Amino acid sequence: MENHRTTTAPSRLRAGFVGAGFMAEVHSRAARAAGADLAGIASSSPASAARAKERFGVQQAYASAQDLIEDDTIDVIHVCTPNATHHALAEAALKAGKHIVCEKPLATNVQDAAHLVEVAATAGTVATVPFVYRFHPMVREARARIASGRTGRISTIQGSYLQDWLLSRDDDNWRVDAGLGGPSRAFADIGSHLCDLIEFVTNDRITRIGAVSRTLFTGRANHEDVQTEDLVAAVFATDTGAVGNLLVSQVAPGRKNRLMIEISGTESTVQFDQEAPEKLWLGKRAGSEMLVRDPDALSPEAARLSVLPAGHPQGYQDAFNAFVADTYAAIKGDIRDGLPTFRDGLRSAVLTESIIESSKCGEWVDVKEVKELEGVR
Repeated sequence: MENHRTTTAPSRLRAGFVGAGFMAEVHSRAARAAGADLAGIASSSPASAARAKERFGVQQAYASAQDLIEDDTIDVIHVCTPNATHHALAEAALKAGKHIVCEKPLATNVQDAAHLVEVAATAGTVATVPFVYRFHPMVREARARIASGRTGRISTIQGSYLQDWLLSRDDDNWRVDAGLGGPSRAFADIGSHLCDLIEFVTNDRITRIGAVSRTLFTGRANHEDVQTEDLVAAVFATDTGAVGNLLVSQVAPGRKNRLMIEISGTESTVQFDQEAPEKLWLGKRAGSEMLVRDPDALSPEAARLSVLPAGHPQGYQDAFNAFVADTYAAIKGDIRDGLPTFRDGLRSAVLTESIIESSKCGEWVDVKEVKELEGVR
């Protein structure tokens, strides 16, 4: 966890948002649920910010991101802009003494991500990245069961994150442009969530990886030269000796946002599916079961995140709300378990570059530890 400013945070934080798209809307809902004042917003133009101000219910539209960042009345900045802009905006916010929530990827390369970790440490502010799938109660239950030893020694890990929103050549988005989204798309965008979830739940680290990637459409509706990948398949080994595989695709028909992990140990298997987040499958040689979210029957952390009674489904926005609530709690000095920081964003950047390197050279690649990257820039 990054260090904190020693000044006392106000009881009601004033939040500012940079960006006016889908993710900014999700962030604004979560900030409101966490009790913050939605104080300001900036976007690609003053007109865009003005429209978002009305749409999200924000108090003030700013002419530029810099104007928002330099406003001393703003306590925390949410960066919800295209990937290539994250580094400069996050650095500016940190140097202005702001707490920050920066969308992933934290940066489009390891050097910039490592730099932001250093800047955050110097600033002494809370700096988090929304790996929000950690905040599903049944993810915390899976983590607790593995940590307790009930699963046994982990032997194999399967993971996939499948979507179909870029299935057709006519489907397009700024993310396909390497200049805006970075050199990786499918993996940096959703594979990062998958690997973060695997490492968070198992408390293990991917140490070696072998990957292949494919770009199905080298040209799309508004982009003639697409170089970012549509899918990635990989095999990996972990620090404790487990082996695994993962599949990431944005061109899988029928799959809207299917993030799945299955972790097998010597005693049992646990499986979590983000499209059915109220359940955790527990596989046993005899008598497999489906554990349904019930706060009275879960581990303490899973129960803490169960904000609704059993039988009242929780979903993605609830997980995002919990992440932002824990970020704001950290700003006020209450650091809760599992909060993803800029160091986790750096870890994701390292894994992304390992995937890129392996898919290019066709060989296994050793994945560096974050501690090896201190002072890299």
